[in-house]
Amino acid sequence: MISHRERRVGTAAEREAHRVFKAVKAKEALTDYAKAQKALHDNRERLKAERLAREGEAAKRAKADEAG
Repeated sequence: MISHRERRVGTAAEREAHRVFKAVKAKEALTDYAKAQKALHDNRERLKAERLAREGEAAKRAKADEAG
């Protein structure tokens, strides 16, 4: 048996509200994505700075060992 559903036609106000809320949801999703990307970038920069500091300390120790 085939079920036929009639598509409910909304009023102009309902269509307008749906359009506005759809845009807001899309903006929120983009905002969440941007926040995640910023967190990823900040974490990568922090790790890079820590790595460079460790490498700098290792180079200083190597020079001190050669001289001493």
